[in-house]
Amino acid sequence: MGSASGKGPAVIDVLNVEARDKVGSANSRRLRATGMLPGILYGHGEGNLSIAVPAARVEQVIRHGGHVVHLEGAASGEALIKAVQWDALGTALVHIDLMRVVKGEKIKVSVGVETKGDAPGATHGGVVEIVLHEVELECPVVDVPDHIICNVSTLDLGGSIHAGELQLPAGAKLLTAPETVVVHCVRAARATEETPVAGAEPEVVAKKSAE
Repeated sequence: MGSASGKGPAVIDVLNVEARDKVGSANSRRLRATGMLPGILYGHGEGNLSIAVPAARVEQVIRHGGHVVHLEGAASGEALIKAVQWDALGTALVHIDLMRVVKGEKIKVSVGVETKGDAPGATHGGVVEIVLHEVELECPVVDVPDHIICNVSTLDLGGSIHAGELQLPAGAKLLTAPETVVVHCVRAARATEETPVAGAEPEVVAKKSAE
């Protein structure tokens, strides 16, 4: 058996927004060349707005697990990063979808799981494996955590931590089935290849001589 704890509410990142009048692939390529990321802002009964935001800033938010951003500039209020599109190599952002949200509103999000601590089972021939890398939560917009910390410091060999054991931030509700295994400690696989016996002579296969 292990223990798990939720990380506190994330600090909402600020994202500066510019409105863009020109759309289309060619204009989007020119925009990205300047370090800006094309996107769309929608939701809450308001019209769709074609936007441009700093690509480096978006990557920074995504890297630390941010989900909700505070908008300034051509748009204001909070927005959920609904989707991002990467290039074919998966190294550069090419588009972002933002959905307007309101403080106090509850949203459904996928939050990453990170382990913390040293599992006792790892010193007894075990390997700690994250089986479920994200859990589904419903929580207030301003209380979406960057990630959930799963403490494995009491996880023994053969033990596991289930989604229902995770401690979530105040106001958060677990949507993932509580019996789902998030982390477990299993015995490390052993090599199955046979090793040569010391001192054994190699078998010699004689070739037939041509008759």
